[in-house]
Amino acid sequence: MNDAAPGREAIRVRFLKVDTSNVADVLDDMGFPHQGLAADFKPFPESAGKLAGWAYTIRGQMTPYAGKGDPEKMKACQGLAPGDVSVWSGDGEGICYFGELIAVGMKDRGSVGALVDGGIRDIRWIGALGFPVYARYRTPVQSIGRWKVVEWQQNVYLRGATAKWVLVSPGDFILADEDGAIVIPQAVVSETLGRAEQLTEQETKLRLELQNGLGLEQALAEFGHV
Repeated sequence: MNDAAPGREAIRVRFLKVDTSNVADVLDDMGFPHQGLAADFKPFPESAGKLAGWAYTIRGQMTPYAGKGDPEKMKACQGLAPGDVSVWSGDGEGICYFGELIAVGMKDRGSVGALVDGGIRDIRWIGALGFPVYARYRTPVQSIGRWKVVEWQQNVYLRGATAKWVLVSPGDFILADEDGAIVIPQAVVSETLGRAEQLTEQETKLRLELQNGLGLEQALAEFGHV
């Protein structure tokens, strides 16, 4: 674990307490309007919980090949560090990028989840691990012989919500919850977190005021749009 790891983990834990909706609003205000990922990204299983961590990027492509495994995939996963979220990209429609055994290995290395612009399988068993995964689809079809990893820790593109593609660079921050998934550029992670925490505090106060009888019109006048 490097010297920056304690600070990384503290930031990650703080992000677990804010919602993607607040982060999206903050990024809009900061001039980053296209960081949300496509609505296809969902938690597997549905009870997976919140995903928060630092992007470790992996890219693959459809490539017919012989053999019983993908050595490059194994090499890529060995680089994961505590607090990392593996971010999987590529053109592997219809096949899974990983399943239970790789998830076990990633968790053992301290990885805190995965974001997959493609498919996964072994969902029941991954859920039992307490290892949150957000992916575009599930499939029983394996990648071996069909799709293989070609590079990792390079810039990748994932399908976006308001733009066709969202750039994800190694070290960006990934946050996903019931509302969807969003990518926070590394250069603005700290500022985004601080402002999202302020917005969360404001919303918490507003909810309390509403419970105590504050009218909606008065609430909008006092708090503005939240």
